[in-house]
Amino acid sequence: MHIENEVKYDFSDVLIKPKRSYYTSRKEVDLERDFKFKWSNLSWKGVPIVAANMDTVGTIGSAEVLSKHKVLTCLHKFHTADELLKISSGIKKNVAITIGVAEGLQTLYDLGEQIKDFNFICIDVANGYTEQFCDFIKLARSEFENKIIIAGNVCTPEMTEQLILSGADIVKVGIGGGSACITRNVAGVGIPQLSAVIECSDAAHGIGGMVMSDGGCTCSGDISKAFGANADFVMLGGLFAGHDENSETITENKISGEKTVEFYGMASSTALEKYYSDNKRKDYKASEGKLVSIPYKGTLENTLLDLLGGVRSTCTYIGAKKIKDISKCTTFVCVNHQINNIYT
Repeated sequence: MHIENEVKYDFSDVLIKPKRSYYTSRKEVDLERDFKFKWSNLSWKGVPIVAANMDTVGTIGSAEVLSKHKVLTCLHKFHTADELLKISSGIKKNVAITIGVAEGLQTLYDLGEQIKDFNFICIDVANGYTEQFCDFIKLARSEFENKIIIAGNVCTPEMTEQLILSGADIVKVGIGGGSACITRNVAGVGIPQLSAVIECSDAAHGIGGMVMSDGGCTCSGDISKAFGANADFVMLGGLFAGHDENSETITENKISGEKTVEFYGMASSTALEKYYSDNKRKDYKASEGKLVSIPYKGTLENTLLDLLGGVRSTCTYIGAKKIKDISKCTTFVCVNHQINNIYT
């Protein structure tokens, strides 16, 4: 047993200190970035915000909207090869095909020659700390050597480095921070998201890799904080859920008229029953997600534009002309009275 005494920070523990800025309009801010990757020879240019690979978020309908604004979608892993092949060519470059270790590479094989139209592969597991996971990343890299591989989740710098050395270009960072995730309650495992991103991004960038902050964003300000912590990409679940493009059922309260939709974690009992009802996995796998009702939000594009506007606003407050400059211009001020440190 060992106790680390260093304080770890969540997004809610800090604010970004404003600084003198020459930019007066959000229109002046460039939210697109050009990316080159450690292992893949492919490049990608776009807004580094990503829809999470959840079946109430990462749908083809979501991708059709987000791709118009050069925003990525990690499709949930229960799309069939036939469904993936029907995606229009212009959108395929802005989606990641998600697979798990248990399901293997079969979906990718089923795409045949059409796999060339997709740039990104997302290898997603709840626990990225197993040797099996590293071995699977190595296999995926050997089979699809030129694809941009996203892999996770982890929340420590040592394992971030290991996943990159195993063949990942981008590591998903975050355990237990999502609004539909209860891993920290069930397993007692996790690290506050801001500190996890700061530490893991430092490790990743030191060996030429990148990180994707996954979880904990409740508003556009949190997205900016993740970029300020040096995240290369920021993945959103709950913020992108509840829209026409990714909601199966919309429920209306007959008295109040309020409309709600269901949102749940992919490790929740709801997801386990839906996708693994005939699988013995449900007999030993504890639920680490929950089912919640969230307000129906209408069209995804309106929400996206609001969120992007918030990030642009951050940039004008701190003097960042480009989204890439947010981390360089960020000073975090602690707002918890028990925390006296400042991250710069």
